[in-house]
Amino acid sequence: MTTTLRPTEPLQHNEDGTRSRHYQVCVNGRPVGALHLGTHPVFGAAVARITTLRIEEPDRRRGRGTVAALAAEEVARGWGCRRIETTLPGDAGPALRLATALGYVVRNRGMVKTLGDTPPELPPGSRARPMTEAEYGPWLAESHEGYLRSWAERGVPEAEARARSERDHAALLPDGPRTPKVFLSVLEHVGVPVGTLWVAERDGGAYVYDVETDAAHRGKGHGRTLMLLAEAQAIDAGHRTIGLNVFAGNAPAERLYESLGYETRQHGLYKTLL
Repeated sequence: MTTTLRPTEPLQHNEDGTRSRHYQVCVNGRPVGALHLGTHPVFGAAVARITTLRIEEPDRRRGRGTVAALAAEEVARGWGCRRIETTLPGDAGPALRLATALGYVVRNRGMVKTLGDTPPELPPGSRARPMTEAEYGPWLAESHEGYLRSWAERGVPEAEARARSERDHAALLPDGPRTPKVFLSVLEHVGVPVGTLWVAERDGGAYVYDVETDAAHRGKGHGRTLMLLAEAQAIDAGHRTIGLNVFAGNAPAERLYESLGYETRQHGLYKTLL
């Protein structure tokens, strides 16, 4: 049997500068699923993105999805793309196994925690205060460099990673530390600054954009304290969920978030097209 992609529409040129196309996944001409492929709205025309790949239940576990994914790569190469990306739900075990078998690499996880009504207390000796104007500049530079390195180490060319970091920081902090609905905090322990935290509103909940324990104070539980601070700030602001992104390979952070009750809602994956 032959599995192919059949376009169901002309190539679309979208207002955001991307192009995309819907396809039927067919076996000997019989529709068995659907695929939607486009270029990336952030990384541009050189990066493709599979936003939908669905095989109907009677035709699953027969290699249809594998062939459809490989066919999508060929289409992307024809568009001149050098990388292809996709996202999968946190509970998509079979799809995740298929993607990794095809050479996709997990780049990051989106995690979420449901919050209670009572803000957690910080450990004795720990207190939080707002970041000062003098501290903001050095913190921003360090946050920017750390963010772009995280992307560059996971398949994104450095120029693209730098552009993304600059764009994201500018969009999320247009007024610096005075940006509305943003908490930029310094954690102190017995009067000594030991870490920083950036929490803001996102999609109706709170979101941890950056959490960092100073190198000289790691391994002493301050990362957990910073996350408790994030929860307290979220609850005080009236939110009942808090989310974050963790890059693959950051095992200490992954263990910490899981131990605090965060659940994986989404996997981000990428593959370099040769």
